[in-house]
Amino acid sequence: MPNVVLLFPGQGSQTPGMGKDLAASFPAAREVFDAADAAIGAPLSTLCFEGPADELTRTLNAQPALLTHGAAVWAVVRQAVEPLVVAAAGHSLGEFTAYHAADALALPEAVQLVRTRGELMYDAGTKRPGAMAAILGDMDVSGEDLCALAATDGVVVPANFNSPGQLVISGEVACVERAMVLAKEHGAKRAIRLNVSGAFHSPLMGEAAQGLAAAIDMAHMADPRFPVYANVNAQPVTDAALARRMLVDQLTSPVQWTREVEAIAMVHPDAVYVEMGPGSVLKGLVKKIAPSINVVTCGTAAEVDALLALVTA
Repeated sequence: MPNVVLLFPGQGSQTPGMGKDLAASFPAAREVFDAADAAIGAPLSTLCFEGPADELTRTLNAQPALLTHGAAVWAVVRQAVEPLVVAAAGHSLGEFTAYHAADALALPEAVQLVRTRGELMYDAGTKRPGAMAAILGDMDVSGEDLCALAATDGVVVPANFNSPGQLVISGEVACVERAMVLAKEHGAKRAIRLNVSGAFHSPLMGEAAQGLAAAIDMAHMADPRFPVYANVNAQPVTDAALARRMLVDQLTSPVQWTREVEAIAMVHPDAVYVEMGPGSVLKGLVKKIAPSINVVTCGTAAEVDALLALVTA
């Protein structure tokens, strides 16, 4: 049987209908959605299953929704898959889901933490308005140099190194817009403003990071059962104290997704990488970073059946 690496998506992968067939097909998944509703005292499951999309996309809803869907898939496949897991990683918010899967965070606390994280990020975006943009295509300057050129009177930084040819930048609106123009001048094919409520993974999230640190300090966190690779430095984390620090630092640091996938692929080139949650965003990124890696998605009842057939073959 193959080794397995778990991958958990971040904000942007949410979509109305997520988890609906999963909860209908598997009692374990339904229990996770019910527990999440109870943890935050709101009908999160209804929002996942039915939308509306604009409400689901709000930062304070999207984050717990994605964690809950990932946790629900994990609850269904855990018995068969856990003995095969050698590592996990999550993109931004997904790192919290990875720690939940690794038994470092219990579900109620994980859901409450990411709800708080979403609220703090939204509030920070209100107090210090910012923007994010995706830069697609290769440039003749690095992401850091592009941002340095654009940050003449404010802040703009690389926020997500998603894959070769896909960079997300984050910062003050005027600086982001300037960087979008400069990116095209330096060879980028497209520069697209993202529909987000603030400048995530930038210094503009400093106040949110302070609030998140306080919330994480109060949460019970155990050492993860398997290594969880950190967005901040692409290194494996195996103890709770370091995990807490990485989750706080992540809010104001770029997501080093390309380095992270490369680091895991170097150690586990023959594992099956499983994107647990809605959609296939991470699958697409992994195939660009490490084309030889075998990646499958697992967010629906049919995909659960396919994964279980694969790991028990």
